[in-house]
Amino acid sequence: MNVPFLDVGATYTSIRAEVDEAVARVLDSGYFIKGPECDAFEAAFAESAESTFAIGMGSGLDALQIALRAAHIGPGDEVIVPAHTFIATWLAVSLVGATPVPVEVDPVSRNLDPARIAAARTDATKAVIPVHLYGRPADMDAIRAAAPGLFVLADAAQAHGATYGGRRAGALGDVAAFSFYPGKNLGAFGDGGAATTSDPALADAMRRFHNYGSVTKYHHDAKGYNSRLDSLQAAILAVKLRHIDAWNERRRVIAARYLEGMAGLPGITLPPADDDQYVSSWHLFVIETAQREQLQAALADEGVQTGIHYPIPCHLSGAYEEMGLGRGAFPITERLSEQVMSLPIGPHMPDEHVEHVIAAMGRVLG
Repeated sequence: MNVPFLDVGATYTSIRAEVDEAVARVLDSGYFIKGPECDAFEAAFAESAESTFAIGMGSGLDALQIALRAAHIGPGDEVIVPAHTFIATWLAVSLVGATPVPVEVDPVSRNLDPARIAAARTDATKAVIPVHLYGRPADMDAIRAAAPGLFVLADAAQAHGATYGGRRAGALGDVAAFSFYPGKNLGAFGDGGAATTSDPALADAMRRFHNYGSVTKYHHDAKGYNSRLDSLQAAILAVKLRHIDAWNERRRVIAARYLEGMAGLPGITLPPADDDQYVSSWHLFVIETAQREQLQAALADEGVQTGIHYPIPCHLSGAYEEMGLGRGAFPITERLSEQVMSLPIGPHMPDEHVEHVIAAMGRVLG
């Protein structure tokens, strides 16, 4: 049996008729940038995210940097970021001219450790970007308590539909930034992103920045970007949005079965389970093992495809070598980069694949 890491194609084939109708509607309209399809999706996504406003963007990275621009963050400012994250979190800070200040993560949640924020804060600190990594929400109440007066930008690129204390990920920061990369829980058939907020001033600023600095055509009030979600992607995402809760629930069922079926296996650490406070979107199911290469190879022999997120910490990447943060600067992050491995999970993964992964893990580790 061959178990793919993620069946991206099934997010089309399972709802083909709905998607085809939406695409045909856009093509017939001749309206391909912004317009009614984008307006409809933004309204629906804002409601789903429990926010007042949603602004479609060209990518998740754009959503992050445009949110920072809207909050007047730029050169001379510092922004606290988790050490363990995809590099886009750091890049957004750099692209607006500010300085990312990495903070170590909690070893259990793998998210930003609120207890370390105070020591990283200076007079130049203007914002903090907690990441809901792998779909598990960060401890937002503790982060806000540790960062009074700071702009809180939640990187929710992997957390579509996740909840913290009963609140959706899109409502947990001053702004929440999402990616619609095809492999995400809510993925486009291309690139895309969005930012959600309930602050009208931030929403107005982000709408201006993502459209050449203009709200009214040819009236450019700021040096903006060309980062608009196109109508085809908006129409496709609107269709998928109708299914996202059911798809996420399937991910949670698989995650719960993994946690049950792999409990007690030697040599691995499983991710924390959901509880009343934290409900993950389970974008990824990430285990830890000191024998990653051997386990990955053995699972491949069993027909199980796996992934690694992320093998090179941001502070050790070439992009940030000028920071001078060598190996040993963030030991938890560095250990995670060497030991994390993602098992297959997705809304269209059949039960027999789930059971095959569990059985393969048992055979390899047992």
